[in-house]
Amino acid sequence: MRILIVAPEQYPVPTLSGSVEICILAAARQLAKRHRVTVISRQSPGLPRRTVEGGLTIERVKTGSPERYLRAVLHSVKDRHYDVIQVDNRPRFVPPFKSLFPGTPVLLFLHSLNFVSKRRIPQHRAAACLAAADRILVNSASLRREIIRRFPHAAAKLRRIPLGVDPARFTPSRGGGKGRAGRYTYTVLYCGRLIRRKGIPVLMRAVRLAARSGPKRVELLVAGGSGKPAYAAELKRLARGLGIRARFLGTVPHSRMPGVYAQADCFVCPSQGHEAFGLVNAEAMACGIPVIAAANGGIRELVRHRRTGLLVKAYRRPEGYASAIRTLMSSPSLAARLAAAGRREVLRRFTWRRTAELLAQAYGAAGSNQER
Repeated sequence: MRILIVAPEQYPVPTLSGSVEICILAAARQLAKRHRVTVISRQSPGLPRRTVEGGLTIERVKTGSPERYLRAVLHSVKDRHYDVIQVDNRPRFVPPFKSLFPGTPVLLFLHSLNFVSKRRIPQHRAAACLAAADRILVNSASLRREIIRRFPHAAAKLRRIPLGVDPARFTPSRGGGKGRAGRYTYTVLYCGRLIRRKGIPVLMRAVRLAARSGPKRVELLVAGGSGKPAYAAELKRLARGLGIRARFLGTVPHSRMPGVYAQADCFVCPSQGHEAFGLVNAEAMACGIPVIAAANGGIRELVRHRRTGLLVKAYRRPEGYASAIRTLMSSPSLAARLAAAGRREVLRRFTWRRTAELLAQAYGAAGSNQER
């Protein structure tokens, strides 16, 4: 197949840490082993206008506003032919692509609720964009349910495509993990954007509670940047006020993230808003790190309580996270069992190879419907 994937305008492909762009590139590289794949992305200093990797071509166009970026993308592809077009996370882009390519299946891959929320787009406009798509791909059953609740007429078009991890890069560190080496300090890791709905203050308070009664000294390692420096400063002030040990690494390039996971005894995802998938949980699991996570949205499809990790039902309060941290600290055998099971679960269900296989199936099904 000749496949076109249209990335959002916010970050380039490749990117330091944009999760949607990371997903696009990883899946496109897998698809390009069997198909001809073109990814359209934004220009960025230091990146060429065109990159070729075997069957994958990445083209970069001018951006600015989403509208300017869309015009540049449409201009660059208007005289070409593709068997399928995938638009990631930008519902507004779908109708213009259907107008330019009326005989080509156009699929919308939604990675979250963000760009179909009323804050971003009027509901009637979002409904029209979804109606224009031949297929709507979502990364979890939880996101599927939320889309159907808001846009019932889209139900028949929805197809679940779980995201993945490269298990050759995200792999357990030698020696079986930092915590099992018996060090005195127990390191709790958070990875992700520094934004309010991610629940970092809840985790900080949990770390303080765990440190009061745990058998080891507890520190919090925070890997991630913030679009608002004032919020990052607020978090650092809170850490000082709570009297907890906290290290802030800032934005870490995705290529270096395996080394960050290797520093942790456990990984905690305390998301407070709906989490469609939670890729960082899968990465931690692949690295053999026991995971503690909010029982929230699609996270429950990755982490199964006391089988591949620990879920916190009362995820808006710190006590549940603190209890889970203490449990893992005091039971190395449980931590090791959950870590090993998490790694096996990723290998079985959450690899980019599997994501690409499911995408190719969705493309083929959309093409068959288009022909009928």
